[in-house]
Amino acid sequence: MDWNHYRFRTLWPLPAPPAAVFAVLERPEDYPRWWPQVRSVTRLDAATGVLTIRSLLPYDMTLTARETRRDPAAGVLEVALSGDIEGWARWTVTPAGTGALARYDQVVDVTRPLLRRLAVPGRPLFRANHALMMAAGRRGILRHLEAV
Repeated sequence: MDWNHYRFRTLWPLPAPPAAVFAVLERPEDYPRWWPQVRSVTRLDAATGVLTIRSLLPYDMTLTARETRRDPAAGVLEVALSGDIEGWARWTVTPAGTGALARYDQVVDVTRPLLRRLAVPGRPLFRANHALMMAAGRRGILRHLEAV
């Protein structure tokens, strides 16, 4: 087992139309307004940005995200990730009842040296840290969708 390899899947049932959810998720530069763990997003160009994230554990992660797929009709947003982690992440937004389901999939390898050294003892904490960040993101997008 590669202790520095992670696969995540998070489901956010949301009481908003899929198009409205997609419109929020396709604007990562606005994430810091509603997602507290996304500390900053700096656009480098139309398809690339640098994100700084921090959840409960006391470390920031810096990632460069480069858009690889944007398909509003299919509800898909996908990025290639590099920096403290390498891999990809994808949002898929689909209808669900009277609202939407936002599915987040991420497959990454940790590249940051300190986190790699802590891979075995830290893995449960890193997974919990990710889960807390995603739960806070869902709460944030719910508030944001209610406000718009």
